[in-house]
Amino acid sequence: MIVRGFGSIRRSEGAREGLDCHDGAVLRHGLLAASRSTRVRDLITRAPGTREVVRRFVAGRSLEAALVVARDLVSSGLRVSLDHLGEDTADRAQADHMREVCIAALGALNVAGLTGGAEISLKLSSLGQALGPDGHRIAHENAAKVCAAAAAHGTTVTLDMEDHTTTDATLSVLRELRVDFPWVGAVLQAYLHRTEADCRDLASAGSRVRLCKGAYREPASVAYQDPHDVNLSYVRALKVLMAGQGYPMVASHDPRMLAIAADLAARAGRNPGDFEYQMLYGVRPDEQRRLAGAGETVRVYVPFGEEWYGYLMRRLAERPANVVFFARALLSKG
Repeated sequence: MIVRGFGSIRRSEGAREGLDCHDGAVLRHGLLAASRSTRVRDLITRAPGTREVVRRFVAGRSLEAALVVARDLVSSGLRVSLDHLGEDTADRAQADHMREVCIAALGALNVAGLTGGAEISLKLSSLGQALGPDGHRIAHENAAKVCAAAAAHGTTVTLDMEDHTTTDATLSVLRELRVDFPWVGAVLQAYLHRTEADCRDLASAGSRVRLCKGAYREPASVAYQDPHDVNLSYVRALKVLMAGQGYPMVASHDPRMLAIAADLAARAGRNPGDFEYQMLYGVRPDEQRRLAGAGETVRVYVPFGEEWYGYLMRRLAERPANVVFFARALLSKG
């Protein structure tokens, strides 16, 4: 039985890399706190070895650099979701600028002949979601314009999920967008207590849902704190999606979780192409290509832009091995 087999998983990624569950949780919470610290940001961005780490996880600071990476990935049989980094925009002009960058990225993908294998991921906070009473309307209007551009170029958009305070608002915008663009993808985070129920609501025909574990610092009142509990929640949610009529997008690098996803897909009668795996740029690239070579659909989440700091810290928080890589890079350049 799948969940029984899942019980053999070690209690966290940290256990496989020399950290016990408690140490891994402390490290994760510390890094997530650092992602919001201006002082730590200044120290990290000035460190000599930072650029090497950023290059591993971020495709570049410009759209042109991201297109080079996207072209290489698509030519290797992978698919791509481009994300222009940036969140928590402070004013309408900045939100509108983020919208125009996304529309420009879609146009550039089209010119490069990549829209058959590449889409755009959107953070609604970057499009004005937090701009007071009008935030919902502004974010919806901006997202709708990006979706219209995506439709014109023959590709899709997925709405990224952020911290739990935005979940209801993001799902509300999703419902509104799907009236005109039923292919808009959603992201759900397994560490939230609510996610299994959200999966049931979204597991309908034509619904694209990316299931990830979650990468924000959340209180115990709304989110599982123990990595083992997060893993169990992920499997429960994935079972719902695989048994539903939608299109599951399995966002994980955990070998055991990938094996469980394959088993659930087979039990649900899904063939390659009826669901996809998603992984982050710079994380397990050999496994990405192996799965694609075996006929699976694999999409790589490719971030780019100047606002890389918060994204990088969340990536470090996800896996202790990333922290080791970061420390080595800093020491080698120090």
